[in-house]
Amino acid sequence: MPAMRIDAPLLEGRFQRRYKRFFVDVELDDGSVVTAHCPNTGSLKGCLVEGAQAWLRDSQSETRKLRHTFQAIKIGRSWVNVDTGLPNKVVRAAVEAGQIPELTGYASVRPEVKYGTGSRIDLLLEDDDRPPCYVEIKNTTLAEGRTARFPDAVTSRGLKHLGELTEVVRQGMRAVQFFFISRADVDCFRPADDIDPAYCAGLRAAAAAGVEVLAYSSQVRRDRLAVAEPLEVLLD
Repeated sequence: MPAMRIDAPLLEGRFQRRYKRFFVDVELDDGSVVTAHCPNTGSLKGCLVEGAQAWLRDSQSETRKLRHTFQAIKIGRSWVNVDTGLPNKVVRAAVEAGQIPELTGYASVRPEVKYGTGSRIDLLLEDDDRPPCYVEIKNTTLAEGRTARFPDAVTSRGLKHLGELTEVVRQGMRAVQFFFISRADVDCFRPADDIDPAYCAGLRAAAAAGVEVLAYSSQVRRDRLAVAEPLEVLLD
């Protein structure tokens, strides 16, 4: 699978804490503590384990308020990508390379196209011989056992996106809710009803209306992030 290269140097340390949503403290091997930017506004439920190994991306910038960015954390034996800015790029590269069978055969792949009510679709796939395909990508970090779950917190925005995808289908076009599972230690995907029952009901309603639901695991490496394997989606 095509991979998103991570060229910035990575530092390794031990996760200490997250605070004010956008800040994390990581203790490096030399005992110093670095405060880094957390590029994920979700709860990161189950991922913020004190003492877990963590990677920080070093921007090498002397002007940034926080020079380092929280990249990944090791939960059990699996690294989990926490940077929400990467999955869209990774999925786009995989689609353009024809590596996601469900999304092949389109001549054009465009990111961040306006649609719905004040929204932008993550990927719009277009071809002269078929209706356009709207792909909404959700970064997923939560797992329980071998099951990936979404969301990890209440998401009214996510519910709004499901409604807009459903409207796309009603207009005769194709819509896909794509869950990018930012870890490799999972075998299937299931919505997290205990966390956000409204979103999960909306996901099932959207699927019943014709919105396709896909989930893929990923390879999280020190120097790259890539789409890995399709997962069974369990909506019942």
